[in-house]
Amino acid sequence: MTTLADRPHTALLVVDVQNGVVAGAFRRDEVVANVGALVERARREGVPVVWVQHCDAQLVPGGDDWRIVPELAPGQDEPRVEKRYGDSFEDTALEAVLAGLRVGRLVLAGAQTDVCVRSTLHGALVRGYDTTLVSDAHTTEDMTAWGAPPPEQVVAHTNLYWSHQSAPGRTAGTVETRDVDFTAAA
Repeated sequence: MTTLADRPHTALLVVDVQNGVVAGAFRRDEVVANVGALVERARREGVPVVWVQHCDAQLVPGGDDWRIVPELAPGQDEPRVEKRYGDSFEDTALEAVLAGLRVGRLVLAGAQTDVCVRSTLHGALVRGYDTTLVSDAHTTEDMTAWGAPPPEQVVAHTNLYWSHQSAPGRTAGTVETRDVDFTAAA
C-alpha cells in the first residue's frame, strides 16, 4: 500500500538501542530481548535490518554510550545510520538506504518511545512509508521528574494512538513481537 513507487520490500528499523539510551529504560531487558528476536527473525527471512544510532554531546560516536547494546550485534552488511535529530530521516542517509533496498514498509522497534520512536514513526508515515510499531519492542526512561507520565503510560499511549494512525495510501499499526509478519501489510 505504500505510496512510494517500486518499493515492495519491508525492513526492520532498529532505532537507538544504544547503551546510553536504554541504560535506565523501562523493561530494558525485555525490550532488548524482543528486538533481538525481531533481528534474528528478519535475518532468517532475508528482511533487511537497518540500525539507527543517535549522536550528540552525550552519545559521542565511538564512545561506550553511543554503541549498540552488547546483546545486539549489527551484521557487517547491515546498514547503520547516524542521526542528530529525533526523526531518523531528518538530515540522514536513511531515505537513500531504504530507497536502495526498495523498502516501502517499515517495522520499527527501539528507543526512546516519546522522542525518537514517535518522531521516526511520523517521519516515515508522512514520507510515504507503511509503518508498523512493535508494541512490546520499544521503551523509554522515566521522565516523571520533568512532568511526563510514567514510562509504562508513555509506551501504552504510543501503542494506542499508533494503532489508529493512517494516511492516504499508507497503513500504520501496532503488533507484538510474536505476531510480526514481515510479509504482511500493517
